[in-house]
Amino acid sequence: MSGEAIYAIVGPTAAGKTRVAFELARMTDGEIISADSRQVYRYMDVGTDKISQADRRVVPHHLIDVADPDEIFTAADFVERAADAARRIVLRGKTPILAGGTPMYFKALEGDMLSLALPSDEAVRAELRREFEAKGSLSMHAELALADPELASRVHPNDAYRVTRALELYRISGKPPTALYVERDKIGGMKIKYFGVNAPRDILYRKIERRAAGQFENGYPEEVEWLLERGYSKDLPSMRGFGYRELALFHEGSMTLDEALQSDIRATKAFSRRQMTWFKQFSPIMWYDSSQTILEDLVADMAEKISSGVPE
Repeated sequence: MSGEAIYAIVGPTAAGKTRVAFELARMTDGEIISADSRQVYRYMDVGTDKISQADRRVVPHHLIDVADPDEIFTAADFVERAADAARRIVLRGKTPILAGGTPMYFKALEGDMLSLALPSDEAVRAELRREFEAKGSLSMHAELALADPELASRVHPNDAYRVTRALELYRISGKPPTALYVERDKIGGMKIKYFGVNAPRDILYRKIERRAAGQFENGYPEEVEWLLERGYSKDLPSMRGFGYRELALFHEGSMTLDEALQSDIRATKAFSRRQMTWFKQFSPIMWYDSSQTILEDLVADMAEKISSGVPE
């Protein structure tokens, strides 16, 4: 699919992208490629607000439940799988529709990022985790500063994941991680035409509050407890998302359930603002206010524009 156009639905969390994409796929005989960095993980359903299995039988969804919570899933992984899914969807005579709220994934598809397919070694990573526990974050950050001063200046000492990953690359290759980044090839190269779904901020905030409260009442704490009991560490990238990290602290006794809920809501609202900062830079894009437009009319307008080849 490199160089070919594909349509995508983007926007902030709680704006209604999931339902819009679902209805658009039904109208255009399409299939959805999820561009959500959290929905790639299995067993993480309530907290990531995945579309139901029943709806997935109506409209096939790709790139949901493709990795275990302790796997590293990179933007390069997403590009490879999304491009393959789009190619196969087209070969079957269907319409591929990207939908999600992870700006980095879309930029990677367009070729604006470098491949993240760098070497890894679980034994080296495990040794680094032990060293972190024994020496502390400041000592490990100082080691990174000696190996790669440029990268160390951009990484906070308390960011254990990024410090560990950088030191892992250094120990495997003997090169500063920034040198490896320069050596990587570009990935992506797909032309994307964007539809944006948004709503006034006060409406988004109320929807975020209602959704989070519903998740906490309908299995979110139990989902996180299940993951922790099966050995999925709260320090994994998959578990550091808002909601999961707060509920892990709740299960440790470091936070009340209401404190976890309120922290999740605050983090989600802040995330929605960051999403819009990114998506406003995307082009070409046509924005729709989901609070002012009837869903059927909104989807019909998108479908008409797809059939006529716009936006351009």
